[in-house]
Amino acid sequence: MLIAHVIRDKGAVVHTLRADATLEQAAKELNQRKVGALVVLDENSAIRGVFSERDLVREVAARGAEALGATIGEAMSREVITAHEQETIDECLARMTDRRVRHLPVVQEARLVAIVSIGDLVKHRIAAAEAESAAMQAYISAN
Repeated sequence: MLIAHVIRDKGAVVHTLRADATLEQAAKELNQRKVGALVVLDENSAIRGVFSERDLVREVAARGAEALGATIGEAMSREVITAHEQETIDECLARMTDRRVRHLPVVQEARLVAIVSIGDLVKHRIAAAEAESAAMQAYISAN
């Protein structure tokens, strides 16, 4: 199954912020949107980084409450690992495991088109396994 199938099912909404937003603003956005990561864009809508719940916790643990006034540009993960719509779920799961990330922005011709989480991909893998199991059970029952 391809990443394009996951996007088709979950939608292509991506929540973003600019690098000059504060960690407090980012925390509120994460909570309000009920997401685990935000893609950080520059003024030309190019990806500059990813800011996740993990980044927020790391900063607050290191600097205390004063970290909430810092910008997400200071705290975000700058080495952005991306996916493409024509990649398989298994390829992306392997990359996420190897690189220890839970979110992959999906790009097409250097343009942000969606974001997928490890939860999105696992959900689709489980659904595929259940469908395969049901098909096998139906086949066995018919013979």
